[in-house]
Amino acid sequence: MKVFKFGGASVKDADSVRNMSKIIQAYQTDKLIVVVSAMGKITNALEELLSLTMEEREVTTPLEAIKDFHQTIINDLGISSDEVLKKDIAEVFEQLENGLNEFSSSMGYDYMYDQTVSLGEILSTKIIASYLNNQGIAASWLDARKVVKTDSLHRQAIVDWGASQAMIKSQIKRSIEEGIVITQGFIGSNSDFKSTTLGREGSDFSAAIFATSVNAESVTIWKDVPGVLNADPKKFANTVLYEKLPYKEAAEMTYYGASVIHPKTIKPLAQKGIPLYVRSFQSPEDSGTTIEESIVPNLAPAIIHKDGQTVISFKISDFSFINEHHIHLIFEHIKRLNLTINLMQNSAISFTVCMDDDPKKREQLRTALMDEFLIYYNEGLEMITIKNYNQDSINELMKDKQIIIEQRSRNNFQMVYKV
Repeated sequence: MKVFKFGGASVKDADSVRNMSKIIQAYQTDKLIVVVSAMGKITNALEELLSLTMEEREVTTPLEAIKDFHQTIINDLGISSDEVLKKDIAEVFEQLENGLNEFSSSMGYDYMYDQTVSLGEILSTKIIASYLNNQGIAASWLDARKVVKTDSLHRQAIVDWGASQAMIKSQIKRSIEEGIVITQGFIGSNSDFKSTTLGREGSDFSAAIFATSVNAESVTIWKDVPGVLNADPKKFANTVLYEKLPYKEAAEMTYYGASVIHPKTIKPLAQKGIPLYVRSFQSPEDSGTTIEESIVPNLAPAIIHKDGQTVISFKISDFSFINEHHIHLIFEHIKRLNLTINLMQNSAISFTVCMDDDPKKREQLRTALMDEFLIYYNEGLEMITIKNYNQDSINELMKDKQIIIEQRSRNNFQMVYKV
């Protein structure tokens, strides 16, 4: 059994869905689980819809735009006469509208986010399952919310592996006999059967959850890039394609911010020894990148860029030294606010962290710790991490930059700089 994952860019319009269908058709004799994201930029559109609802602003126009977007794809694919699909799509939009109409601040933004945004994946997979069947590719639709079980930490839900694996294994065993299984990435449900999400871009992780549950032969992530590159080609020239990467290298790249794979994807696959292929849906004949247990000598330096960074320094006001108590206190509040540190550094009287900028949470952190520390911050920064660096790569990337922090270990170099 194989698991394929297609992201939003690979199903952004009718032509993209047709291309996806051709890829699937080439593997339809295999037992295949296909994990699909929301179409195009629909996740962003649903986020905006929820924000407008919270602000008590008019949502009719953006809601109609979302409906029209999906209906256009349905019409272009020639499946508008599918009565079951028509009914399913109408029910999803009715659920969306009812949820927005019933919104209240007491529900909490994160809870409402999951109930709202999760519907993007439901819409895309309903359409794709209908189209595949219309093309003679037997496909059954599986609701990931019924089998991926999580806690109630909305927007960053923690997977209940035991319950999820048991339910996935049981359901897939039945569904796979009917043909290719089409299901959703990014979403699950808690013990009360309320929708949860696994974190932005979490569909890769969903593919790993399904793969490990059925002991799949492999996972393939179909992207708009030729595979895993050593840098973002939109930001850096002369990028190099990794034909093969060890699990450890790929996991560390995601930890430092490489966006080609969701950070939680590698660990479960490595534990089961399931290879991960990253391939181009634009050139499906190319082999892309293979991530598996391996030794690859002389890897090209990986350059990982993150913008929207802020550096916060916590200084002791009475000239005593930073100690374990101070660091514990800072970490306690960082954990409470669900913030992630990308780099940290300490001196005798200060402790400094770099993290993705979130002005609201940054202010909450400052307020919580202002009695203990003098707090300073710089915003609007960028960070570069170089894995397996050499001095030439450091020199080239440091050129003409105002460096705020730099730090190096045996294999990694990091710098935070002003734009």
